[in-house]
Amino acid sequence: MFKGMKKILTTASLFLVFSLVGPATVLMSGRLDLDTHWRDAVSTSTRLAPDPRVHREAIVQVYAARAYNWRGAFGVHPWIAIKPAGAAKFTVYEVSGWRVASGRNAIAASYRPPDGSWFGHAPELLFDLRGTDAAAAIPKILAAIKTYPYTDVYHVWPGPNSNTFVAHIARQVPELRLDLPATAVGKDYIPGSFVARTPSGTGWQVSLWGLAGVLAGTEEGLEVNLLAMTFGVDPADLAVKLPGWGRLSLKSTAVAKPPAPQSVN
Repeated sequence: MFKGMKKILTTASLFLVFSLVGPATVLMSGRLDLDTHWRDAVSTSTRLAPDPRVHREAIVQVYAARAYNWRGAFGVHPWIAIKPAGAAKFTVYEVSGWRVASGRNAIAASYRPPDGSWFGHAPELLFDLRGTDAAAAIPKILAAIKTYPYTDVYHVWPGPNSNTFVAHIARQVPELRLDLPATAVGKDYIPGSFVARTPSGTGWQVSLWGLAGVLAGTEEGLEVNLLAMTFGVDPADLAVKLPGWGRLSLKSTAVAKPPAPQSVN
């Protein structure tokens, strides 16, 4: 019995060490802004988003940036930006723990730059939809936002949090086919259930409160979630997914952007 317990403890220790290698590497890489106070952190546009004055069609975009301070070693903060056809600006929807702490609704809607840095960390464009498809998706996205059940709850780990929010929207609007990054801690926290479609809508997943589960989908590949940390493989992109590092791929996974308008009136 003693030998069995020793083996279990040894395995658990090795797992913990292996899981922390990625976050530790990110911390030491210099990629994170660990010194700037949140009041002084940069949040300006990174020029990834199209200019609404030029691109008059409907647009839906999803971004994610490393979380504030040391939390960024483990996960990202995502948001969704929408612009109906003819609108002069984007509306950004996201969930924030600070809002819950101050007694407000967790969901924030703002006109901040859709491609703005998140407390000094530049975002990555995860999804870009334009034209008639975007126009059809926007009402569904707005309806999904209204059904998010955790407007007064926020937990950095294991959820519900900002990743839970965006994953919830994606499940309600499967045409987005959104493949959230492995660093989206909280994406596997399934509201009100242990079984659901994957956020991309291309498969299924089982998850126990975001702490342990398995996911399989055409977009995501195969993922195992342990203690809210993702380990996985994505054969379609020749990629592996690891805590902290996120996706390590032999293929480019850049989001294709529609061509710029040929003329501007």
